[in-house]
Amino acid sequence: MLQGHTFHSFLHKDLREGDLYVLSQFLGGLPAPIFLFLTGVTMALMLDGKERRGIDAMGRFAAALRRAGYLLLLAFAVRLQAYLFSVPWSKMGDLLRVDILNCMGVSLAVLSVSAFFSTQERVKWGLLCGVAFACLAPLVSAVSWEGQPELLRAYLAPSHEVFGLFPWAAFVAFGIAFGSMIRLTPKASLNRFLQWTALVAFGIIATAGYFSFIPYSIYRNVNFWVDSPGLVFIKVGVILLLVTFGYLWLTYLPSRRPSFLTLLGTSSLLVYWLHLEIVYGRWFWFWKLKLSIAETMVFSLLLVAGMCLAAWAWRRKDALQPALRRLGTRLGIASRAPEAES
Repeated sequence: MLQGHTFHSFLHKDLREGDLYVLSQFLGGLPAPIFLFLTGVTMALMLDGKERRGIDAMGRFAAALRRAGYLLLLAFAVRLQAYLFSVPWSKMGDLLRVDILNCMGVSLAVLSVSAFFSTQERVKWGLLCGVAFACLAPLVSAVSWEGQPELLRAYLAPSHEVFGLFPWAAFVAFGIAFGSMIRLTPKASLNRFLQWTALVAFGIIATAGYFSFIPYSIYRNVNFWVDSPGLVFIKVGVILLLVTFGYLWLTYLPSRRPSFLTLLGTSSLLVYWLHLEIVYGRWFWFWKLKLSIAETMVFSLLLVAGMCLAAWAWRRKDALQPALRRLGTRLGIASRAPEAES
């Protein structure tokens, strides 16, 4: 994500036709479905936990809606901060831009009806909804949106520029199904479950890739990079492989130090919010669309290092507070107790 956004914001406009830029944008596009998928996983874990504690369906439904509302609140907070920091160049329309957090919130609100199912039923429900969101995307693209509110189109229709429900909500639905599967799998069988997950992932990628590039289609028009169900399934397969990789990393590479995956995973909102301001804000306007490939790569590496440092500092903020207070006292920033008493 970090390198993808950096290349998108800073690479010179004359260098955007090469394979390296295309690869950077493909890899940079993977975190979005990963975030959506994991949002669905955490929703499934939450609903199962409440079900085990005896909370009824309406209570679970209310909890799901609260989580969706929280994500929407964060989405508008991010847009408001970006708007205020860009005055006077910002536009009012920027406040309503449908970004990934908006998609997360609306997707969870739509799929919150899964609270009325049991965990076992939620597996089938999530898979069915995921397939529906993916397969209906080309049909939603073919709908004539002329005369309809632009905001409605942004929230529903596939697009290069925003995250509409079709097909992006499919990743949340598949995440709900996968998270429910995890809850139904005994801990002793988790290794075997993830082995099958990896095998199924390879099968999904191969099958979706095959049907995406044959010269026949059930759709009249489909754009592979925007609304293709095949691309959704390929990305789901890749996500499942990354899940198994993460499990192997955390299980078989023990370390006394915090895991790199855990560090960034537990600070993902901070990293997302902070890097957006750095990459797309006004701070480095003099480099926008002007850097060479080598310069952009250096900026990407520095950004990754900076975000890792920010995540580490955020995780250790309680331990760092005394040191920051001492530093503030030495610099004359902190208030002086004797003067306050006098």
